[in-house]
Amino acid sequence: MDGLDEQIIGHLRENARCSFSDLGRMVGLSTSATAARVRRLEADGVILGYTIRTGQDVPGPRGGLVLFIDVRLATDTRGEAFLERVRDIRSIAEAIHVTGPFDYLLRVYVPDTGALDRLLQRLKTECGVAQTQTRVALRAL
Repeated sequence: MDGLDEQIIGHLRENARCSFSDLGRMVGLSTSATAARVRRLEADGVILGYTIRTGQDVPGPRGGLVLFIDVRLATDTRGEAFLERVRDIRSIAEAIHVTGPFDYLLRVYVPDTGALDRLLQRLKTECGVAQTQTRVALRAL
């Protein structure tokens, strides 16, 4: 398993129904090369199956973590490009352009801290983010 395989797995964790062509665009491979890698990961037992989530384990008011992530973009990242990249990240419910030391405020739902870690890595490696600051919602009134 190499870095591309790990990227593919990370994207499939976010959206297991992602098409091979969309997945390929995200990791820089052709559709057929992406499909071949996914099939190999399945055959090797790395990917054991696909599942659905119910209201019990969907992040948000019923479970998981509610987070607010302040985002500062890299100097060479345009806001429009950032928004286009994060638009399909399922765990991001909202991206708000704000004033102050950060550029955007994200409202995020993730099932656990592992998913948060993967999201933060993805924001920095794929979305042009230079810095983040995360706050966890403890309760809402």
